[in-house]
Amino acid sequence: MEITTEQPPAAAGVGYIRHDIGVGWSDMRIELRHLRLLCAIADAGSLSQAAATAGFSQPALTAQLHRIEAALNGQVFHRGRRGVTPTEFGLFVLSRARSVLVTLDDLTAVNAEAHNASLIRIGGYTTPVLTGLVQRLYEHQDIEISVHAEYSPRLLLDLLKSRRLDLVATVDYPLYRTPAVPDVTARFIATEPIFVIMPSDHRLADRREISLADLADEDWLVSPPDGAGWPEVFYSACLDAGFAPRIRHMMSERDAIRSLVAKGRVIAPCQATMPSGPGCVVRPLEGSPLRIRHVLAWHDKGPASDQAGLLTDLAMAAHRQASAASPAFAAWLAGPAAGNLRGCPPDSQ
Repeated sequence: MEITTEQPPAAAGVGYIRHDIGVGWSDMRIELRHLRLLCAIADAGSLSQAAATAGFSQPALTAQLHRIEAALNGQVFHRGRRGVTPTEFGLFVLSRARSVLVTLDDLTAVNAEAHNASLIRIGGYTTPVLTGLVQRLYEHQDIEISVHAEYSPRLLLDLLKSRRLDLVATVDYPLYRTPAVPDVTARFIATEPIFVIMPSDHRLADRREISLADLADEDWLVSPPDGAGWPEVFYSACLDAGFAPRIRHMMSERDAIRSLVAKGRVIAPCQATMPSGPGCVVRPLEGSPLRIRHVLAWHDKGPASDQAGLLTDLAMAAHRQASAASPAFAAWLAGPAAGNLRGCPPDSQ
């Protein structure tokens, strides 16, 4: 990776840094080693200590820093008797440099041999299954975990396949099943219907169940595409109900969704376990035209494989607890509408 500076002023554009130094243009190219050097200087707090750590003489490091600053067209550090401190511009550069380096290290990390074999690296979208599983695992002091949140189920499976993760709590949909991946075992955890969250003063809010067709004239908010079937399943269900949904907003943050819904701007499909919040109510859709499946998957050669039974039990317990804590879902589960869902084997749900 490099940020080139060989472009003439008239053609300066994306990916180039313009830096008028003296009468000409610097031919210095910013490389990863330069970003690492800037971070090392910031961490050391002095040029002499950074030079010793990096294996430079102090004059050589100082000269290199001058060239980097010239290429960036700005001073990165204040020099003083007590060492160096970042300038305002330097804070900006360092934040970007650290972000680049962390991302690169994550991309190039070599998994199974490079990490603690006793550590279970868990990935998932922030569903009640993931959060409940993590909370329960903290009670097992003999199991060490780390958590990596991602929105896309497909990305989670890719990270699992490449052994950057050991276990993922993911989702799929009845017509968009989790694909088979070599050396990866997937276990069904639970199926839940998709409900709708709406303003508490909505004209249909007092109904126990709402027909999707009765929502044809509403403005909708949906979560972004996840690469695994959403929102395609939502669009298909709406078309089956006789209308094309009018999508006004797209976001995934629950608090933001509840805020827009509470203000009467939109309604939104949601997981049945989603808390309602002030100004909102969660209601089932008549006939459960939309369903989501929770799935736990692990790499067969990773540390999660040895704990598969325990992890599956904990994930199922997490979903049961979240279901019981949701008034709308708990009431739905106690009624006749849940009978068909409970009676179906996992492969047909």
